[in-house]
Amino acid sequence: MSAAGADPYAVAGFLAALLPLVATPGASLALLVRHVSEGGRRRAVPVALGTVTGLYVHAGLAAAGLSALVASSGRAFAAVRLAGACYLVGLGLWTWYGATRAAHAVGSARACAQAPAPARARSRHPRLPRPVRGGNSPYAQALLGNVLNPKAASIYLTLVPQFVAPGRPFAGQALVLASAHAALMVAWLGLWAGLVGPATALLRRPRARVALARGTAAVLVTLGLRTAAAT
Repeated sequence: MSAAGADPYAVAGFLAALLPLVATPGASLALLVRHVSEGGRRRAVPVALGTVTGLYVHAGLAAAGLSALVASSGRAFAAVRLAGACYLVGLGLWTWYGATRAAHAVGSARACAQAPAPARARSRHPRLPRPVRGGNSPYAQALLGNVLNPKAASIYLTLVPQFVAPGRPFAGQALVLASAHAALMVAWLGLWAGLVGPATALLRRPRARVALARGTAAVLVTLGLRTAAAT
């Protein structure tokens, strides 16, 4: 083991402790399912990159001592939790709004298709609105969802210190553990992208897209409300 790196056994223990947390469905998985179903497996890449970037942000804050400062201040930590909750709820509501618009467009398209031929000739066939992205790219959504996620912050506030050696530089060990966390997260999201990918033809159907968007919105709002309730 290098002077700045983490012990391999510590990394293995850290990953074993992380696995149940990573396997718990969260905002990153909800965003991945949504974007992969809309744009195919390639859309998993920016979601995974945004999530991984967020992990390194948390590791950097922990290394700089800012996470410990937030942990020592109940008000500051509560503010972080509320900010994350507000973002998740807002993203969920915006996603639901986009699903509602799509549902209305589907109804209009069906009515136009069933209308008599002269009426169809006079009526312009409505197009489905483009999926609402919540005002951000998939990368930005995943990044903000992770940076503002109290669960991700708590990992670097409470779990990481249990797997670092006191006599070695914290920054180097935090970087190694964050890289292991990132690799595990990419593998998990990649597995889900592979499972969702073959179903994209079905999920691209208007009704399926609306149902999936509303399901994603419900998950995001539930996560946000649960986070807010825990403050």
